[in-house]
Parts: sequence; C-alpha cells; structure tokens
Amino acid sequence: MAENSSEHIKEFWAEIPRTGEDFLGSVRDWKNVHIAVEEETIWLRGFTDEQAVAPEIHQLPDFLLYELREGLLFKKDALVPSKKMRTGLLWTPIDKALRLSFPGSNQNYFGIDEKVRINIKESNEEQPVIALLSKISDIKESIAQFPKFKLEKINWTLIGDNAFFIGTPILSLPGKTYWVKDGHLLPAGFDFEFKNMSIFLRQKYNKDSDGWLMWDESGSYLSIKNSDLRPLSVSSFRLTLKSKEWK
Repeated sequence: MAENSSEHIKEFWAEIPRTGEDFLGSVRDWKNVHIAVEEETIWLRGFTDEQAVAPEIHQLPDFLLYELREGLLFKKDALVPSKKMRTGLLWTPIDKALRLSFPGSNQNYFGIDEKVRINIKESNEEQPVIALLSKISDIKESIAQFPKFKLEKINWTLIGDNAFFIGTPILSLPGKTYWVKDGHLLPAGFDFEFKNMSIFLRQKYNKDSDGWLMWDESGSYLSIKNSDLRPLSVSSFRLTLKSKEWK
C-alpha cells in the first residue's frame, strides 16, 4: 500500500489574558485571524505559518502559541499536549471584534488643530510622491529659476517657516516629500502601522474631504484645507513672502 504523502497542514491557536486586550492592536489588520473570549482568556486562531513566528504576536504579554493536533493543543515542539481544544466559543474576525479608539486631542506638532496618537512606521513599498515641505530659507531664491510650465500644476501655501507644495511633477527642491493615501499625506517611505486605519481616520478627521491630513513620523498631523492653497507662480510666491516681511 502506498504511503499518504500529503503534508500535515498546521493549525495554530494562541491565548493571552484579557488584561492584554489593548495590545492586540498590533495584529488587528490580520483579517484571517479570529478571536474569542473565554472568562479571563482571549483565544486566537487562524494564523498563517509566517504570522505564527512574527514578532507582532510574540511581543504580546503572556502570549502562548499552540498547534492544534487531533483536538489537542500542543506548545511548540512539545510531544505532550498542554490542553484540550476549546469548544463552544464564539469566533469573530479580529478586525471586526476590536474597535478603533481615539484618545483625547490637544495641540499638535505643528501648533494648530488636533493630535491623535497614531503610529507611523517605515514601509518597504515605494509610492509616488505628490507633495513637498521645504524651508523658506532654503528655497526662496530657487522658485524664480523654474520655467512657468513647471509651476502651473502646483498649488502651495505657507506653514510656519515652510512652504508646502502639492501637485505633480514634484518640484526639484530640498525638503520633505509626501505620498497620498485616502486623503492623508504620509512621509515618503512611511505608512500607518495598521494600514486599514487610514479610512477610519479620514472618516473621523476629514469627513468632508475638503483638504488633506499631513502626518509626521511621530503620529501627529496638520489639517490643510483646499481653501488654504493657491496656484503657484513666481509672482505669488514673491508677493506672499513680501507680505509676511520675509527676509
């Protein structure tokens, strides 16, 4: 008789105490994972092989990972089971079970509007940039050197000691570049820690879509209204600096 050569498909379960629920935000966007609650324990299941070894879950407080075999739960590389599989649990996709919450607001990094504590992290995905934030002192002599056609598709405004430009092709000036996601302007090379959070943030802080939320790496944002922007030209740039008595 030929041997069954099919590979065993692993099914992973995990548990953490209910006191660690607030830390589950790090895996909230793993939509394949399901969650259930049993008294003082939170159960999770449905991890892929990659997720089962990812640091996001192993950093959870008092996290225990199991492999399900024939109705029994085994710790990693264990020959003897630790527990029986739990039955009668109500399983829910983790992204639906965990609600997004927002802390109280105060003055933000740029000095106006609101602040929320959102984590921004480096991303390996390359995105086309659409906006630029430059120090006036670094560029005030450079705008006049651009041909008119390069300025025509750009809008701009002043933000403190900086000029903010939005439009493509982006101007070749020194400064910090941004890409756009769901009405947010994120620093080039960065993204929200939880990628699906961008829609929720837009609904809460930019519901009317009448501008942009520009984020920095610390998780603070500046609200830029469309009405704040004006077409860029050499004359508008010079007149604006003159009206501000820029030296």
